[in-house]
Amino acid sequence: MTATIYLLLYTITFSLPLLLAIINFSSKVLRNSFSLSGFIYSSYSSPFLITLCFIFAFLVKLPIFLLHLWLPKAHVEAPVAGSIILAGVLLKLGSYGLLRIIPIAPLSQTNLPLLLVTLSLIGAVVTSLICTQQTDIKRLIAYASVAHIGLLLVGTLILST
Repeated sequence: MTATIYLLLYTITFSLPLLLAIINFSSKVLRNSFSLSGFIYSSYSSPFLITLCFIFAFLVKLPIFLLHLWLPKAHVEAPVAGSIILAGVLLKLGSYGLLRIIPIAPLSQTNLPLLLVTLSLIGAVVTSLICTQQTDIKRLIAYASVAHIGLLLVGTLILST
């Protein structure tokens, strides 16, 4: 139950700025099509601020070490079907969103990608070490998914094929 409340609070907290930015944009500019790059680089917005809203809205769906310590608890509390949905759908939603937004994001002037790469690599190593000590299979799956998503985030942020 507490894991559900944490997930809800994370999602609302980090998705609200993105929702407000989209509402603000749509009230000022009416277009026939919603282009992601047109939204980020519109003359009515700060590209860096809009990009941060998008990135944090998608990062909240990815289990990043030190920020998503509720995830193993959620896997243990949930039934097997709920655990599969949590690991399969939610994590892939955040990954796909980042894969779409990072290539057009104006992040080259900032240290944000370097900070996230460092945090993800440290998290992947630490959670891999935690996996070696687990006896509960659900916790093992949860920590392994955190390590896996940490490596996926590193690959996404370095923009390499």
